[in-house]
Amino acid sequence: MSSSRTFNSRYIIGISFISALGGYLFGFDFAVISGALPFLRTQFALDPVWEGFLTGSLALGCIIGCLIAGNLADKYGRKPGLMVAALIFAISSIGIAFAQTLTYFIILRFAAGIGVGMASMLCPMYIAEVSPAEVRGRNVAINQLTVVIGILVTNMVNYFLADAGHDAWRWMFGLGAVPSAVFLIGVTWLPESPRWLMKSGQVAKAQQVLNKIGSTDFADTTMKAIEKSLAGSTAKQSYKMVFEKAVRPAVVVGITLAVFQQFCGINVVFNYTSTIFESVGANLNRQLLETVSIGVVNLVFTLLAMWQVDKLGRRPLMLVGSLGLSIMYIVLAIALQNHFPAGLVSIFVLLAISTYAISLAPVTWVLISEIFPNKIRGVASSVAIVSLWGAYFILVFTFPILAKKLGTYGPFYLYAGICFLGFLFVKARVKETKCQTLEELEENLIRH
Repeated sequence: MSSSRTFNSRYIIGISFISALGGYLFGFDFAVISGALPFLRTQFALDPVWEGFLTGSLALGCIIGCLIAGNLADKYGRKPGLMVAALIFAISSIGIAFAQTLTYFIILRFAAGIGVGMASMLCPMYIAEVSPAEVRGRNVAINQLTVVIGILVTNMVNYFLADAGHDAWRWMFGLGAVPSAVFLIGVTWLPESPRWLMKSGQVAKAQQVLNKIGSTDFADTTMKAIEKSLAGSTAKQSYKMVFEKAVRPAVVVGITLAVFQQFCGINVVFNYTSTIFESVGANLNRQLLETVSIGVVNLVFTLLAMWQVDKLGRRPLMLVGSLGLSIMYIVLAIALQNHFPAGLVSIFVLLAISTYAISLAPVTWVLISEIFPNKIRGVASSVAIVSLWGAYFILVFTFPILAKKLGTYGPFYLYAGICFLGFLFVKARVKETKCQTLEELEENLIRH
C-alpha cells in the first residue's frame, strides 16, 4: 500500500454520507420509540411483555431485512438494495402513523424493521467497499454519525411534539417518511460498489468508479488486489461458505462483536429513557428532555470517535469502551437502586453514553465491514448483523420484564458483567485492522 496514492476526498465523503443516510433511518427508529412509549402505553394499554414486544418488533423485521439484503446485494448490487430499503421504510412510517390497533402497529413496525435491517447491513458494507484503506475507518464511522444525528433530531422533534395531545406519537412516527424520501433520492446518484462490479464481471465499470475515487495508481493497484482476492470465487455465495474453516475465525469474531454490541445494554438506555428516569421520579417533560441530552452527548463523542478510529485503532477503543461501560453500569445501578436525584442519574447515564459512542458504537460496525473476505462479504455480513438484531430483540424485550421483577436498576448489574466478558474477548481475539486494505486483511486471515 503506497502512501503516495491520492484520492478524491470530496467525492468519497459525498458518496459515503449519502449511503450513510440509511443510518439516519436506523437512528430515527431507535429514538422515536423512546419518545412515543409514554403515549403508546396509554393508547394500547401495554403491560411489560407487550411493551417489550412492541419495542423489539423492529428487530424481528431487521433480521428479515438483513437476510434479504445479503442475497439482494450479492445478486443485484449494493445500490438496488439501498433503494429498496428506503422505499420500505417510507411506506411503513406513514402506515404506523395511521395505526388503530396494537396488531396493526406491530406489523408495520416489523415492516419498518425490514427497511432498517437492510440499510444497517448495506450502508457500512458499501462505504467500506468504496473507501481507500487510509480513511475507511472514518468513512464507515460516518454511518454511525448519521445514526446519532437521527437519534438527536428525532429526540428533539419528540420533545417539541410532546404537547400535541394523545396522538403526538402518530406525528413522531409519520415524520420518518421525510428522511427516507431524501435517502431514496440520494441513492439514485451513487455509483455501484467497484468490488461488486468486479465480482459480477463488469470490469470497465469498476475501473470508471475507482478512477473517480482516486488516482490512476490507486485504481490500478486496487483492481489487481480485487482480482487476486476474487480468484477462483465463481461459485455462488451461500451461507455454508460462511462457516468454512478458512474464514471461521473472522466469522466468530464478527458474530460475537455484533451480539456484544447489543448485550452490552446501552440500547436499553436509548429505548427506555422514560422508564429509567420515571423510576427516580422525573416527570414526562424531564424524561423527554433527557433523551435530547443523550442525543447531544452521543453526537459529540461519535465525532470524536470518527477523528480517532484511524489514529488510535479499533482494538484500543473497543477495550476502553467495554471496560469503561462495565464500571459505569455498576455506578448507574447503585444510583438507581438508591433513588439518587434525577440530575445525578443523568450524569451517570451520559457518561455511559459517551463511553459507548466513542468505542463500541462505531467500531463494531467498522470491524464487521472490514474483517470478512471479498468472496463472502455479503452473506457473512448478513449473518453477523442478523445476530446483532436477534440480540437487540432479546435485550429490549426482556428489559421491561426484568425491571418489573428486579427493579429498574437490576438489569444494569447484568450488563456490567457482560461488558467485562466482552473486554476479555476483545483482548483475546480481536486484531487491529487500521490502515490495511480489505485485500490485505483477507491475506492475513488466510495466513493465520
